[in-house]
Amino acid sequence: MVLAVAAPMRALLMLLALVMALAVRPARADFASYAVVLEDASLLIRGKVVHLYGIYIPDNRQFCQSTIRPPSCGNRAAVALDQKISKFVRCEPIVEYDDGSIGAQCWTNYSKFSTGEDLAAYLIFHGFAMAGPDAPFEYIALERLAAANGRGVWGFQADQVSNVPRRQGLFRHR
Repeated sequence: MVLAVAAPMRALLMLLALVMALAVRPARADFASYAVVLEDASLLIRGKVVHLYGIYIPDNRQFCQSTIRPPSCGNRAAVALDQKISKFVRCEPIVEYDDGSIGAQCWTNYSKFSTGEDLAAYLIFHGFAMAGPDAPFEYIALERLAAANGRGVWGFQADQVSNVPRRQGLFRHR
């Protein structure tokens, strides 16, 4: 009698284990490689376009950083990323979009002893990006700090100073 019940129970457990194994999606593997910063501040890594997950980059106007040679041009976030990324980038994929691009959390300057610096957090902290609705709490806190300190999109537009008429006699030497 016990053997008659044990065989169906064993089969049911095996079926349950098989269903659970098929239902669990394998975790996407982190990847690390050389990254090229594109004009819209996304990254090209191993032939795939990678968007930094959890952020929105509001300013798409062209900006050229002329303090370096050759000048680096793109939107402010792209120029900042281009200067920040000095070596390889490590990314953890989070979502794959319909166009085949990937949304990922990415870090630079990582090593065996350090996780590195989160690129999206870097952009938000300096006011080049805003936290998206699905952003981690850290991004929302960094956005509030950037806004409170008037950084980037939260500050004044310094690029248009040359278009403002000069006021005579403001800085007279005595």
